[in-house]
Amino acid sequence: MATGVSAPGRAQIGQKTLRTDRWWLAPLRIGVILAFFVIYATVRIFMNKWYWVDAYHYLTPLYSPCVTSSCVEGSSHLGTWFGNFPRFVPFSLITFVILAGFRGTCYYYRKAGYRSLFFAPAACAVPEPHKSYSGERKFPLVALNLHRYFFYGALVFGLLNVYDGIQAFHGKDGGFGIGLGTLIIWINLVALWLYTLSCHACRHIVGGRLKNFSKHPLRYRYWTFVSKLNPKHGTFAMTSLFTVIFTDAYIMALSAGWFSDLRFIN
Repeated sequence: MATGVSAPGRAQIGQKTLRTDRWWLAPLRIGVILAFFVIYATVRIFMNKWYWVDAYHYLTPLYSPCVTSSCVEGSSHLGTWFGNFPRFVPFSLITFVILAGFRGTCYYYRKAGYRSLFFAPAACAVPEPHKSYSGERKFPLVALNLHRYFFYGALVFGLLNVYDGIQAFHGKDGGFGIGLGTLIIWINLVALWLYTLSCHACRHIVGGRLKNFSKHPLRYRYWTFVSKLNPKHGTFAMTSLFTVIFTDAYIMALSAGWFSDLRFIN
């Protein structure tokens, strides 16, 4: 049975929409950004090179942690858990699965994806092209309900990124040092943590099931903090996309020898 504006009993309007504003601009813009990130990240993880700057211990977040024997020397901060990978297998396979799963099941990205990629619907008062609706009860959309579990994985990888950021305070002579790459890595860390902590799943985990806040003052404090971040979750989601891309691109350029890092200390 048809649903939405085509459902029986609904008034049938010949026009696709009565909106006269540029309603298509927002979903088009978001769709281009999401498509660019997916293409960029896919190309980068299959390159399997230019992810580590040994002189300053810069490791791109797309390859953190690098835990295979195929990783270049010095980039495996956590050791090597696996042997050599075939050339066609990304070194960052685990990272990609967890973080792509976290973002792909994110409530904000689900909304953005439905509107910009599947037009379901593209905007308010604009009918969608699909003739039926089954919700998120069937494969593959039912997998979107794994979001809170991907959140736990994102927390672990966030801590690993912090460790990578500490390692980035490495001077060329082995001592303490700060370069432009260090600042870029830490700006990206702030953006990633704002995105992660403002997550709806995080808000639910820290205080969503509490029935009496007065009996759980610490969890209430965390819940209040997350609740202040949560309204800006979409902003943090898009900002962190750009910071991840820029951080990876900068480290790739240094690793490839396209230019040198601007050093402030050592």
